[in-house]
Formats: sequence, structure tokens, C-alpha cells
Amino acid sequence: MLIERIMAEARTHQSARFSHEVYADEPILKTGRQMQNFLPDQYRKMREISRWQDDPKGGAGRWLSEAELFYRQGLLMADFEDDCPYNGTFKSYFPTYNAMSDRQLRGYFTWRAQVRRGTVEETSTSFAFLYLYELICGIGVDDPFDGFNKIKAFWDVYRAFEPGIDRFARVWLQDYAVFHGLDPKLLRDSKTVMFDNALIELRRAARDLVPAPAPSDQTPKRRKTSEPTLPLPPDEVREERLMAAINALSTYNLSNSRLDRSHHRDLRHVACAVYVRMARYYNTHRKTGIVASLFGEETAMPYTMFASAVFFAPERHEDCEYRLDPIHIYRCQNGFWECMRIHGSRQKSSKLGEMMRACDQRLRLALDPAHPLKEEKVPKYMAKIIDDEIVAWLSWDAAHQPVKIDIDLTQLGHIRSAAAQTREALLIDEEREDGAPVEAEAADSGQPEAEPVADAIVEAVAAPIRQDETDEPTISTEQFGVVAPLLAPTPAFAAVAPADATNELTPAADAYLRALLEHNAVQAESAVVQSGQSEDMLVDSINEALFDLVGDTVIEFSAAGPQIIEDYEADVRGYLDHE
Repeated sequence: MLIERIMAEARTHQSARFSHEVYADEPILKTGRQMQNFLPDQYRKMREISRWQDDPKGGAGRWLSEAELFYRQGLLMADFEDDCPYNGTFKSYFPTYNAMSDRQLRGYFTWRAQVRRGTVEETSTSFAFLYLYELICGIGVDDPFDGFNKIKAFWDVYRAFEPGIDRFARVWLQDYAVFHGLDPKLLRDSKTVMFDNALIELRRAARDLVPAPAPSDQTPKRRKTSEPTLPLPPDEVREERLMAAINALSTYNLSNSRLDRSHHRDLRHVACAVYVRMARYYNTHRKTGIVASLFGEETAMPYTMFASAVFFAPERHEDCEYRLDPIHIYRCQNGFWECMRIHGSRQKSSKLGEMMRACDQRLRLALDPAHPLKEEKVPKYMAKIIDDEIVAWLSWDAAHQPVKIDIDLTQLGHIRSAAAQTREALLIDEEREDGAPVEAEAADSGQPEAEPVADAIVEAVAAPIRQDETDEPTISTEQFGVVAPLLAPTPAFAAVAPADATNELTPAADAYLRALLEHNAVQAESAVVQSGQSEDMLVDSINEALFDLVGDTVIEFSAAGPQIIEDYEADVRGYLDHE
């Protein structure tokens, strides 16, 4: 009504007094309802892009996929900006332009214009994902490096509004670098690369610090309990690197332990030595190594670039190979991608955490008994490995502690005087006539030659405590009282229990043992089926049950399969005969 009234007055005014005027362009006044439904022509052009694509050569046409339609519409709207904020909510699992109403479209392009100017405001999460889809499709970017930076910058800011964006943006950013062949150093701080680097360190330690297997025609040498696992004195740089990798992949972080703050060097060495010993154990008693058992096997599998995103590439990617890191490699062949990496758990290992917590708990019994950790049940073989490493390390460390020598310099004058008197008594007459007056004068002068005498005393005191560094480290309780408690039969370092303390074997385990003694593979396989367990688990249960009998594992895996260690065959036969 108001508009009609204004227009009527204008017509009346013009007709009454200004009929001779030349008419000019005038603004078209619209109602609020008309303005709400107004849509700029650019949106109409975008809507006109059809899902049906005719063949320009006259052949049969085709339907565009949702991703390709989004890509074509995005190119048309790449530089478009609007100024019509939207205060509503837009939710879509795979948001595209087609999924929006006209009002939502205007709101998105208004928000996007502000983002491109550097102002990122919280909005519907689907708007944020749609913006990332545009970037990975190359819409609104100058080159791949510019696109990488824009994805990372937007992710860094918007994650404060929506932390859930992390799990998608992290993968898409990595895929973007791989797809466009960007420098892998751009991703060196990503969680994926840091996780891989920790795996590489664990695998390197298990490979480089574990001795090579003996030839098949030679019996493996049995390890002495007192023999150190890692080189001594310790390689601190390597141990620090290995411990950092263990903490990165273990559910029990040793750096948060009270013991680490007071005995970091001891905890670091024992933890690293135990890991290496466990790597040896897995190589001998498991079908796969420790890294593969805890985190999975390294293998190549098909890979989808930008999974869970709306992505379209107008041309097929050329054949290539991209090395993200030494154990994470992407390959593209005929447009199909595959990824070579350790496929398995990408989470911290609870089994590795159990191992590290046991190291902390048992080492505290020796170094910090006032602050014990609650003991949790661990396999007996693991407890024995940890206790062996603790004793070997503390024995060596105690034997190589620096010796402190205190010299009372106030006594040097008396020592020199006594030495002069002794020398005088030992001189013959000719020596007295030649040099005695000079020496006597020096002795009476009251100016002792402090430095030569001090050097002589240090040499005399130090000489008895020198030892041959090639000797095997031993413990002297008189000289190093700190290690004495370790030699007593405490719960952490108890002697092997008598044979009657062994756990009772199940019928399937009994049959499996007898089959191994008779080298009967068919009966052994039948016993595994009877047990309802895998062969690895059955072997573990037998080793656990017979641990008290021999103080060691009795079955190990060789190239020919599981077999009873030759040294313990008589013990096993005796146990089975008296069972």
C-alpha cells in the first residue's frame, strides 16, 4: 500500500506541473517478499548446467556424476561473491551446490567471500566441508602449492570451531600433496609421518640390535643371563631415539613416570634393552616379528584418493610413485592408486604399554621402593627378561661408578717431613756427604712441595682401584651396597620355583607336546584343532605352564616350525612321564 501511494503521488505530481519533463531511469521498488526471492543471474546460469551431457560428436550422451557436476558448477562460480548473509542451518552428508536452496547458496557465497578476505567465521559445518571440496578440486586456487597452503590455513583456523574436521582434513591434505607431487617435507609434522618415523625406529632397533640367526646346521647359542643385551657403556643418542619412539607408540608413556624424573638413565636403558630382548623373543617364538605383531604387516593395498570427499579430476592421473617416507609409498598406474604401508593398527599399542609399565614397576623395586607401582600380571617369560636386564644393567653401572677420592691437603707437610726422614735413613754415607745438607735444608724450610706429593698420593690411591675394563662386571657388596638388594630372593627376582609348582597342562597341550617330541606333525595339528586356539596361543600357554620347570621357554619357532628346545627335551619327557 505504501509503495502504491508513493507511486500514485509521483504520477500526480508529474501530470500536474512537470508534464514537459523528459523521463529518466528510475529504481524499481520491490517488496520484502520480492527481495527475499530475488536471485542473481549467476545462480541461474549455474542451475542451468544439466546432469545430462550431450556428445559433441553426435554419439550417445551421458549422465554426469554428482562430483563432476559439482566440479563444473564450481568452475563457473569460482570468482563469484555475494552479500546476503544466511543465519539458518545447512546440513548435508556430502554437501554440494545442488543440495542447497537458493537462500543457502547466497549465504554460502557470502561466507566464502569473507573467508577469502581472511575472516573465517563459524558457520554450518557443511559450508566448511564444501569449501574444502572446492580447494581439493582446484577451485579458487592458483597452483597446487597455493591450494595446499589454503587447505592447511583454513583447517588450522576452523578446527577451533569444529574439532571433528581433523579426521578428514588431515587425510585430504596428505592426499593433496601426494596427488600433486608436492615436496614430502611439507608433511613432516603430520601425525601420519611422525607415527611412521616411530615405527621405523622400532623396526630399526629390532633389526640392527638383534643378532643374526645362526646357520641351519648350527645349534643357536644359548644366551647367558648375565650377558648385557645392549652395548655398554650405553649409546645414549640411540637409546634416547628408541625411547622416544616407544613412548610415541605405547599406551604407557615412560616420560610421565616418577622414576623417569629421578632415574632417567636407568629407566631408559632397561626399557630399550627389554624391547630388544622382546624383539628377539618374537623372532624365535612367533611367526612374525614384534613390529608386525603389534602394528600389522607392511603390504600394498588399493587406495582411494580423497575418500569421504566430493572430488573430481578432469584428466586421468599419470603413472607415478610418491614416497611419503621409507615405509609409506603411493603408486598410480593407469589411473588406479595403491598404498604400500604398514596396514594394521594406527593407534598406540596396549601390549607395548604393558611391557613398559612392567619395566617401570620392577625397576622401582630396586631403585625407588618407597614409591612402588601396583603389580599387574605379565607373562613369566617377560618378567624374567625384565629382571635379567635390570640385574645386568645395575651390576655394570655399580661396577663402573666413578670413585671419589678426598685428599686432606693440610697433611701434606707432615707427609713430606716423614718422607724426608725415611729417605735420610736410607742414604749411604757418600750420598749424605753430597746431598744431605741440601735436602735437610729443604726439609727445615717449612715450604713443602705440595703438588708433587699430591700427585704421588693420587697415583698411590688410584692404583689399587684400577681394573681391567675387559673383565666381566661383578658386584662387590662391600664397595657397592646399592646392588646388594638385587641379589636377595625378592618377589621381583625370585629363584626358579620347584618343578611341582608348574601349572597343569590341558589335554590338548599334553597331546601337542607329545607330538613335538615324536616329530609327528599330523598329531600336532590335530592337537591345535582340539585346543580351539591358534598355534601361537597354544605354544604360549605351554611355555607359561612349564616355565617353572626349566626357568625358560621350552618351545620355539624355527624354519621348520615349532619345536622343543633340545636342551629341555629330557625335562619335558620326565614331566610327561610323571604327570
